[in-house]
Amino acid sequence: MIVHNFNPILVDLGLFQIRWYSMAYILGIILGWIYAKKIIKKTAKNKYNFTSITTSQFDDIIVYLVLGIILGGRLGYVMFYNFGYYSQNILEIFKLWQGGMSFHGGLLGVLFSSFLLSKQWGFKFFEVMDFIAPYVPIGLGSVRIGNFLNSELLGRPTEVPWGVIFPSDALGLVRHASQLYQAVGEGIVLLLFMLWYSKKPRPNLAVSSMFLIGYGVVRCFTEAFREPDAHIGFDLFGLISRGQVLSIPMIAIGLVLLFYSYRNMVKKDETIS
Repeated sequence: MIVHNFNPILVDLGLFQIRWYSMAYILGIILGWIYAKKIIKKTAKNKYNFTSITTSQFDDIIVYLVLGIILGGRLGYVMFYNFGYYSQNILEIFKLWQGGMSFHGGLLGVLFSSFLLSKQWGFKFFEVMDFIAPYVPIGLGSVRIGNFLNSELLGRPTEVPWGVIFPSDALGLVRHASQLYQAVGEGIVLLLFMLWYSKKPRPNLAVSSMFLIGYGVVRCFTEAFREPDAHIGFDLFGLISRGQVLSIPMIAIGLVLLFYSYRNMVKKDETIS
């Protein structure tokens, strides 16, 4: 058994506080940005993968992505997880330092910002997404560690020896460190898989599609160790969590897009031959 005694506040200046949770977001974005720029410099343009973007263009992209992540993530949490509360407390929406971000909302924000960029620069939308997708797990893993340090998104009760007692848990139960499980799954495992898959030339849409599938599968699995939000509970007759409800369509959409991607590639090859 482990007792969680991490202080969620990194710096306390009285009226202003810097939390580990916020730093986790910043660190994830910076690490993803640095790694992606290295890949841009090393990779040459090929038949299927999108690598014609320049480092200066990517600097602009990251600004759009950050806005998409923050605005989409926050609004997604408001809409998907606690609309009733925030509809009665509008100003609470702006208190980002208190936590409350949704990956699925952040994903929609990134999709929208990438769509705007593709229109502005004349790129194909999914070419931009194929380039971004492999590096997203870097940020996901960092944010999940931030969730753990912030003592939020607690795991379900357990008797495993590595169970954790969180200070935010009013019941004081030993729980799964589900945030760290998700950091490993969404961060390390998904990152290694995406880097391996995107290393070889793939048809347009394929890398983005595989990310949707990979994240959806990992999220559905790790949600089995995570306690549903108290004000939501389980969905679908008490069978699955809200996170799983939102992730299952990602898997389905990813499979459809992946099939379309490879089918379209075969048709192009047949036309060329």
